[in-house]
Amino acid sequence: MANQSAKPSFHRQSVFHRQSAPERILIVRLSAVGDTILSLPILCALRDRFPESKIAWVVGKGASDLLRGHPDLDDLFVLSKDQTASPRAYWKFLQTIRQWKPDTSIDAQGLTKSAWIARFSGAKRRIGLCRSEFEGRELSTWLNNQLVIPEHAQVVLRGLELLKPLGIEAPEVEYRIPRDTQAISSVDAQFQGLDMPEHWGILNVGAGWPSKIWPTERYAAVARHLGERWGLPTWIAWGGQEEGKIAQAVVQASDSWARMMPPTRLLELAEWIRRARIFVGSDTGPMHLSVALDTPTIALIGPMPVERVGPLGPKHLGVQRDRLTEQERSNRKSDLRPMLSIRVEDVTGACDALVGPMVSAQRSAQTTGPIWLRAA
Repeated sequence: MANQSAKPSFHRQSVFHRQSAPERILIVRLSAVGDTILSLPILCALRDRFPESKIAWVVGKGASDLLRGHPDLDDLFVLSKDQTASPRAYWKFLQTIRQWKPDTSIDAQGLTKSAWIARFSGAKRRIGLCRSEFEGRELSTWLNNQLVIPEHAQVVLRGLELLKPLGIEAPEVEYRIPRDTQAISSVDAQFQGLDMPEHWGILNVGAGWPSKIWPTERYAAVARHLGERWGLPTWIAWGGQEEGKIAQAVVQASDSWARMMPPTRLLELAEWIRRARIFVGSDTGPMHLSVALDTPTIALIGPMPVERVGPLGPKHLGVQRDRLTEQERSNRKSDLRPMLSIRVEDVTGACDALVGPMVSAQRSAQTTGPIWLRAA
């Protein structure tokens, strides 16, 4: 138990030195789909640097499907709500992780619940971010013993900074989300039952917070613009009864340019997104999934800073006009002002900026009428 009560060490980039390869690395990120996707580059970078190490991930049940079958992951520990509600089941779950015997843990969530799992795992080196508005909260800075002072604002890049104590600096941002054969077959079957256009986009109208939902009539205006300007119909992604109502309203106001996507599971949605030409949606799981799959993405960013949660990469654009101040963020789940400040022309302009160059790049035989890319 030596050093367990010692104060955690702090690190800046300039003092890192290359370390010997850890044998067993445990990543802890329990939260929702979007947060799990944003942490995937940590896994990929670890595998690239330590090809012989064993890597496991502790994840919540809701996002676990994205990690199953990932080529860089050796083991997956899925924590359900039923287990957290039962002291006996939770204790048994912790014992299973401890038996895996990690020597290094990466707390990619920065909360007591994630840092506690890392601490109980028995890992001697427990890496986390230092305290800030978004990370290193609650008791995590006491439970982790190597705290990184991040230099980047963007959440993916901040997560990758957790790897500095392991000698990994500025790695490539990769996600490597695996394709699921069952999901491919299911979506193929859906396509056979639908009158599918050759090229199409996706609008995702829902979000986990009310403050991230953009008005129905504005999504409908974007659908009309994509259709009338580029000859591109759109499918409306949705999940659950309330989002289904929003999706229906968008379809009805789209002048026949939008259609309801069939109900999809997470991996089926991923397959739809892979095949789309453009994706438009707010700061939520499906948007981050689209970025991870490298489908050209327009991200509508509301209460959080676009510098933090906006998409990375040249194929993607973040749109933000207003945001909450640090003092206002206690209302970040309910304050509608930032999303309402985003205008239709902001989004259609961003769509044109992505669609136009793609169309121009493959302009060939057609000289009149809508021009679009051939299917891959």
